[in-house]
Amino acid sequence: MNRVIGIDLGDKKSHYCVLGEGGVVVEEGTVVSTPAAFNEHFGVLTSSLIAMEVGVHSRWASRVLRELGHEVVVANPVRLRLIHKSSKKSDRVDACALARLVRVDPELLGPVEHRSDEDQSMLAVLRVRDLLVRTRTRLINCARGLVKPTGTRLPSCSPVSFANRARPAVPSDLLLALDPLLDQIQSLTNLIKRYDRKIARIAETSYPATQHLEQIRGVGPLTALGFVLTIGRSSRMVHSRNAGAYFGLRPRCYQSGESNPQLGISKEGDGFMRRMLVQSAQYILGPFGPDTDLRRWGERLIARGGRGARSRAVVAVARKLAVLLHHLWVTGEVYDPLYNSRIKQRALEPVSA
Repeated sequence: MNRVIGIDLGDKKSHYCVLGEGGVVVEEGTVVSTPAAFNEHFGVLTSSLIAMEVGVHSRWASRVLRELGHEVVVANPVRLRLIHKSSKKSDRVDACALARLVRVDPELLGPVEHRSDEDQSMLAVLRVRDLLVRTRTRLINCARGLVKPTGTRLPSCSPVSFANRARPAVPSDLLLALDPLLDQIQSLTNLIKRYDRKIARIAETSYPATQHLEQIRGVGPLTALGFVLTIGRSSRMVHSRNAGAYFGLRPRCYQSGESNPQLGISKEGDGFMRRMLVQSAQYILGPFGPDTDLRRWGERLIARGGRGARSRAVVAVARKLAVLLHHLWVTGEVYDPLYNSRIKQRALEPVSA
């Protein structure tokens, strides 16, 4: 496989660069970003090694090129600082840089594996539900902000009951403005409930593995299904301990010589799923969280004190939760919330003669 191609995918047209023997550029150009155009242009080529960056069009583009017999590497954008930080960045230059990087070693690009079409469509349901929740939150904050200048406050309550609880407290001179807004908030609440029922049904019928994950209090169908869909298949990770890093929950590292500063988490990977894990961790450490090894471990971190001790403990519990969820997914074990505590207790018990 002597030919190496780099493609910089664009919304309307994509730039490509073809390298021949010795890394010499033998062809450059553009192709319309449609499956038909890709079929026509790259279908006449012999099997080639092709690199592209993950993005909106990379799913269908990589599928089309693989069906044509090409070997495709979809690059992780985190690994492409050479491209993104370049002072001579352009689509043509980016395509050539991708070709040269994949020619040296495809692993330099941190190859990305796309989800199946079915998993992607199911994940879209979770994304839409998340958008509805964030939209409702913004509308609620808007309503509260509009009322405060009048010297009154809307009652504290859950988002689910906000429209009904807030309406009687709205000043009469603001009813004209806020009545339609409260109607919209109630409509969003009803729609979110429909999505919740749909997600629970999908998790139960199509992804039975989520039942093992839901054994943990604080992990519901939404988090469990999102976890399974985001990773795609349990065998994708050799070790469960990699799950925390996969969702960007591991601390960043910038060690150089004697300098090794303590940095925040990397925040790489799927931001939506990272938020869901953090929300579950907040419940585990919250007033209604059950007594578990995870909670006890988090409470010990909080007890150490220091600046932002609770926030750091929440992130640490979220990281450990991701590892535990993957372990339960792989093994199918029954979750024992105090397994480690019991092991330690037995080790401390005196040995009978």
